Amino acid sequence: MNAHTKEEFDIFISQLIETNASLDFFSDFKKIDENVEKISIKLNQLNYLIGKTDMESAVHELWNENPKVFDVLDILIAIRSSDKKKVLDKNGNIHLIEEFFTSPEGVIDYIHDTGLRNVLQNKMITNLVDYVFGVETGLDTNARKNRSGHIMEHRIADLLCANHINFRQEVQSSEFKEMDVLGEDLKRFDFVVKTSAKTYLIEVNFYSGGGSKLNEVARSYSDLAPKINQNPAFEFVWITDGAGWLSAKNKLEEAYYIIPSVYNLTNIGSFINRLKE
Repeated sequence: MNAHTKEEFDIFISQLIETNASLDFFSDFKKIDENVEKISIKLNQLNYLIGKTDMESAVHELWNENPKVFDVLDILIAIRSSDKKKVLDKNGNIHLIEEFFTSPEGVIDYIHDTGLRNVLQNKMITNLVDYVFGVETGLDTNARKNRSGHIMEHRIADLLCANHINFRQEVQSSEFKEMDVLGEDLKRFDFVVKTSAKTYLIEVNFYSGGGSKLNEVARSYSDLAPKINQNPAFEFVWITDGAGWLSAKNKLEEAYYIIPSVYNLTNIGSFINRLKE
């Protein structure tokens, strides 16, 4: 027997909202500023190269002064050192980008082959600190998917707090010995709410865009919920929203028929009422 009807699913899917983003979602300027500040001294020293017609001599002079300043050259082409990116050299050999920064000759090749030489010599950039602030702002857009999930978690936390419901966040399944049905798989639940009736293990997410991850999430929760719910002292709860599900509607529908407690931001009030009973 299905946990829900087709009519209930149609209502659920019609309630999904397009976005949960406010204006502060798009760029985390605090993090951007912190990233730039960490390397600002080196960037200021690299400003020495701006406008230099004899780039080779300028690089050697700066190298003799402080070779470590070139360690941050990768961020000038929007690459983080931690990414460990590899490229082909002129001879077709593969190198880590950071290997170019181990000698003045390597630095000169890097500046020339990336196009930075022209940018620096022609003063297309006037201050590398300001320039990297812009680069970091661009790179920060990659973190938006994670922020969307965090916004959803904050929203649920605020809702629970407003209704005076005690909860814990990011709780490992290993805390519950009764959850041996999960086998060796360790699971971290976004929220755990314990009431006199039962303990609710809650997962929260929001997807504004599609992708294969949505199918995997739906499949994973469809497998997880019955294992948890076979113990009457526990219940799996899934709170999700976002128009991204429209591209994975079939998988969401399959999960909806399997998992009894699935909520979105529109009907979450009914779950809150259950917790307050």
